[in-house]
Amino acid sequence: MLLTKRSQILEESITLAITTLAKELKAKGEDIISFSVGEPDFDTPKIIKDAAIKAIEKGCGKYTPVVGLPEVLKAVQTKLKKDNNLDYETNEIVVNVGAKHSLFNCIECLVEENDEVIIPVPYWVSYPEMVNYAGGKAVFINGDKENGFKITPKQLQNAITPKTKVLMLNSPSNPVGSAYTKDEFKELAKVLENTNIMVLSDEIYEKLQYDGEFCSFASVSEDALKRTITINGLSKCGAMPGWRFGYLATKNKDLRSAINRLQGQSTSNICSITQYAAIPALIGEADNDIQMMKDSFYKRRALALDILKDVKELEVIKPQGAFYLFIDISKIEKDSMKFCKKLLEEKKVATVPGIGFGLDGYFRISYATSEENIKEGLKRIIDFIKNYK
Repeated sequence: MLLTKRSQILEESITLAITTLAKELKAKGEDIISFSVGEPDFDTPKIIKDAAIKAIEKGCGKYTPVVGLPEVLKAVQTKLKKDNNLDYETNEIVVNVGAKHSLFNCIECLVEENDEVIIPVPYWVSYPEMVNYAGGKAVFINGDKENGFKITPKQLQNAITPKTKVLMLNSPSNPVGSAYTKDEFKELAKVLENTNIMVLSDEIYEKLQYDGEFCSFASVSEDALKRTITINGLSKCGAMPGWRFGYLATKNKDLRSAINRLQGQSTSNICSITQYAAIPALIGEADNDIQMMKDSFYKRRALALDILKDVKELEVIKPQGAFYLFIDISKIEKDSMKFCKKLLEEKKVATVPGIGFGLDGYFRISYATSEENIKEGLKRIIDFIKNYK
């Protein structure tokens, strides 16, 4: 056989596949409204673009250290201290090709054959695929819908076995938008004490939390800080999805060394121009732009929730952060793939089926689009549901 077994077990990202299909249909002249894409519809802030242009004009297109430029690592260090009250040395930080790359590197360096990784459901589509590729076993925990699917300390305790290697956390989460409180994180952290379990804390939607105060898992205790790999980036909060800037921070020296070696033999450094562009976003110079985007998403969330509030066939979970609605359609359809396919075919609205997030009978929409698209797209969805067969 030509291909390796591990390459064949990987499933295509369902969100990327649907987004690509929607774009192809639109290019053919179809009147498509896409609620599938997980990226801000705003342009990258000018101060970030200006930093990139300046770096290009200064001839900064050379190789950089694998882990990132010293000034970029310093900027990440400053951001983590200022925003999250986390103390990391610059040599405890690695810059990656987006937060997805950060996660992939960590999984590849931590997980071996039959190692178990605990993943709350619903999950971002790539989590279990990364675990499968590394030869590990994804262990899923289904949280309570009434609590935004957040897991409890008891559920976590019951899921831990001698093979448990990693716990995946995502707050605010994709696809639900749920966010853990500091007290909730403290209780989960207590369960992990006296274990060797590492925590991958995906905080990519950090600055898009609308309700409550954002909390980094690593900040809740010294023990949590030691076992946590804090992962973040600028795709969502910096409107820089295509720039591919992510980073990780960890106190684990062996893990940092392993990631350095892996990255050095694969991607090497990320784009040098992207690194220079990221600095103003990291140190707060684009905060006004980020706040503007957050305010817009807040209004769009309210708009979408208001439009859907009286649709009895749907149960909409109010998100605390990110820019998604995760909607229960189980009253009319258990097969989310069938539902989303028919919706695209009949009403030209692209959404993401819940099965891609590990939970059938739901679908996800992104409100990272204009108010006009939200109004028209949701109108089409409501019309579709009223006549659903």
